[in-house]
Amino acid sequence: MTSKKTGYFLGGVAAVGVAMAAVAGARVSLPATHADNQAHLIKASTAPIFAPPPGAPMSFADIFDRVSPAVVSINVTSRVDASALRKIPGFENFPFDLVPKGQAPGSRGDGEGDDEGAPPQGGRTEKGQPRLPTQQSAGSGFFISPDGYIVTNNHVVENAETIKVVLKDETELDAVVVGRDEGTDLAVIKVKGGRTNFPFVNFENAGKPRVGDWVIAVGNPFGLGGTATAGIISAYGRDIGETFVDYIQIDAPINRGNSGGPTFDIYGRVIGVNTAIFSPSGGSVGIGFAIPAEVADAVTKQLISGGKIQRGYIGATIQNFTPEMAEAQGLGAQKGAIVSDLVPGGPSARGGLMPGDVVVSINGVSIKSSSELTREVAKGKPGDTLRLDVVREGKHHTVEVRSGIRPSEKDLASNDNTPGGVDRGNPATPQAPHPSVLGMALGPLDEATRRRLNIPPELKGVLVESVEQTSDAGQKGLRRGDVIVQAGGRPAVTAADVAAAVDSAKKAGRAGVLIGVVRQGRTIFLPLKVSG
Repeated sequence: MTSKKTGYFLGGVAAVGVAMAAVAGARVSLPATHADNQAHLIKASTAPIFAPPPGAPMSFADIFDRVSPAVVSINVTSRVDASALRKIPGFENFPFDLVPKGQAPGSRGDGEGDDEGAPPQGGRTEKGQPRLPTQQSAGSGFFISPDGYIVTNNHVVENAETIKVVLKDETELDAVVVGRDEGTDLAVIKVKGGRTNFPFVNFENAGKPRVGDWVIAVGNPFGLGGTATAGIISAYGRDIGETFVDYIQIDAPINRGNSGGPTFDIYGRVIGVNTAIFSPSGGSVGIGFAIPAEVADAVTKQLISGGKIQRGYIGATIQNFTPEMAEAQGLGAQKGAIVSDLVPGGPSARGGLMPGDVVVSINGVSIKSSSELTREVAKGKPGDTLRLDVVREGKHHTVEVRSGIRPSEKDLASNDNTPGGVDRGNPATPQAPHPSVLGMALGPLDEATRRRLNIPPELKGVLVESVEQTSDAGQKGLRRGDVIVQAGGRPAVTAADVAAAVDSAKKAGRAGVLIGVVRQGRTIFLPLKVSG
């Protein structure tokens, strides 16, 4: 991903100046008007064509000349991802048998055999695995030291087999990965060869440009190395779904291939690492995102010193505790993060944290969202004791959790696909009437139901047999096969437990009730309206 927008003020001024020059050259007579209008016309026609708006630099050329030698293009060769190939029609059963029958893996099949030590041929590796085709990709980066350390994005060099770095003078050098961090999408590579006189730039951590200040992006969009664009900082603290980064939003044009390149302030200091764009078409529309310098500086130093990043981990799945949830629980304007699941035997489970707990602070730091909690936990070192202030059944409790080591993002993502809880049902099987609560027909979790839905025996709850699509439950996505495990902050094992929680919410004058729902092994909390 990447971004785009032209230098709007400079472009606008240039257009006006050219238009005025054209009128003057053609000697076009304008209708006589007041003298002050004539004076204004003469004054405007003699103004510099490329005069910048107030506060803007006359040119970015001096800044570009100073910093551009430190910016590089990065060309990467990697293997095609087999899982991506399987999404293409006709490749669903990949890998195919790429070696003809009767021919040994690695032989040429020409009767001459293979030379000893020759690379494997015939579409398979030495271990007999399918040899995937290579693919080429490109990105950007920049030197941060004279001895060849380069900052770029993780997604630029992830799975790289070879890395070529192209300098401003078109010199091409080999490079290797020093360290990568999936959590921030940052990576450090190093040029081979031992050279120690590379031009480099520095991160700016002391000063912080304001929203509206000028910035310059330099990179390799679409393979066009050494491209410079200018714009302004549009906003700070943008959350684009990444766990550990609040991005800087810029409108300097960046596109595919700019990933990993620097954003400079007007003093030539790196204030961000270009990483993503928002685009409905794949092209730049003037909304780009850069990792702030303070984040990039801290992460890259750790990568250079140790090659990897270790973050704290408590083994809990969390979600935002929304105002609607707070109202349903009678907690007013309370903000925080609600615990939906625990990793069995993980740090939180051992420390006494429970599903449904609302974490409102950690080590004295107020928590307003799930992202804030994740970042505060990540700051801890493995083995640190974390003190969590939680709200449980309306009362504050302190839970101490000893931090573990956060798994890789891939390992965490692989845990999201837990089977179980999908009801494919049997429409021919007669169903007994079930009590209805808030538009949901609820039934018990008997042995037959557990086998049909692959629900483990340790899961206790109430089965959703059907949902009225016009109800609030239906509108919020509840469906047949879901299992309600909590209602109103208390465990729910029968339909009567859910009904009692609804009645309690109504008597308390609340608009909703908070329920915990398990689907495919994962828990999510939802506030459901109790009336209307």
